[in-house]
Amino acid sequence: MAEAHLQQFLEKIRQLNAFVALSEAQPELRTALRNCSNHHEVVELAAGFGFDIGRRWGDGPTAERPPSPADQQNLLASPCPEDGQERSTVLFQSSQWRLECIHSCNASSPTDGWYDQRAMEWVLLLRGSARLEFEDEPQARDLCVGDSLLIKPHRRHRVVATDPAPGTLWLALFWDADG
Repeated sequence: MAEAHLQQFLEKIRQLNAFVALSEAQPELRTALRNCSNHHEVVELAAGFGFDIGRRWGDGPTAERPPSPADQQNLLASPCPEDGQERSTVLFQSSQWRLECIHSCNASSPTDGWYDQRAMEWVLLLRGSARLEFEDEPQARDLCVGDSLLIKPHRRHRVVATDPAPGTLWLALFWDADG
């Protein structure tokens, strides 16, 4: 483990310990913590008390690296979009399919907006976490690093929440279901 990553890891542990100690000293904070239903709500609650516990080990600023060859990319090194925003980058495509890297920062779909697309979509979370809601399911789904999901054409869905900086990073493959 590089020293910078070790220090980042230890700082997160310090902040988590301080947040736990504060929740033990303040019953109303403990109640608020108990009422959180997902990771995003815990991170937001902690931030309200000055704690930055949302960052994962290894995330954040990277050490200077020599320039990469033109055919080499590091998807995890992309700069985080503005808070509440999402950025899509087409990595590869043909006439039948498209591969995108989607970087979301504390983003969500409009409350009255649903994605209703003609294409099949397969997504994989590379970093962070997300909550997705499907119109035909009673509960939103929580996704974390390594989770993948196949979304069939015209299955209405929306993003409920993604992580704050450094954000949520998705790999998304789209293709024509008929092709």
